[in-house]
Amino acid sequence: MRLLIFSDIHGDRAALERLLEIDADHYIAAGDLVSWGRGLDSIGRILERRAGRLFVMPGNHESERDTESLCERYGFRHLHGRSVELDGWHLAGLGYSNPTPFDTPGEYSEEEIAARLEPFSGLAPLVLVCHCPPRDSPLDRVRDGLHFGSTAVAGFLNRVQPRYFFCGHIHEAAGVSAQLGATWAMNVGKKGFLLEL
Repeated sequence: MRLLIFSDIHGDRAALERLLEIDADHYIAAGDLVSWGRGLDSIGRILERRAGRLFVMPGNHESERDTESLCERYGFRHLHGRSVELDGWHLAGLGYSNPTPFDTPGEYSEEEIAARLEPFSGLAPLVLVCHCPPRDSPLDRVRDGLHFGSTAVAGFLNRVQPRYFFCGHIHEAAGVSAQLGATWAMNVGKKGFLLEL
């Protein structure tokens, strides 16, 4: 089974077209397809060709309602706060980010992120996809000594140790991977990553 996970397209139609040329069994859009919720319909029309195999969740630039509506219109599957079983693997997703200085539409407190991740703690083997990376890891590093990830995501990964973890949100760390205990993790960015299970 091949999963193509990508994030932070921010309206880049050319990048999205390149991703959709890659053959995968399932496609996972891990948030921020657009900026400030604008232009989702034009992005939806591009994604429509993979409709039956596409999971979507909101980043901090979309609201849950925005992505639910997008999924209803184009036949995508909404992954935010949900899990599905695929060929014996559990795929779980949580969109939004921890609070930012920009007051974007999709932000949760750390307490809410922790509460929303908790239902996934008993799933194994688990592929977890969050928009937001774990705090103080290579995946949330903006520059030396500057990290903006989520403490709740970090705590969940440390405690539960899913097999795989994927995120986006911090553009400066796009393409960075790390071994976090037993978890292989990556900030996929808009170039994406093809996971073969």
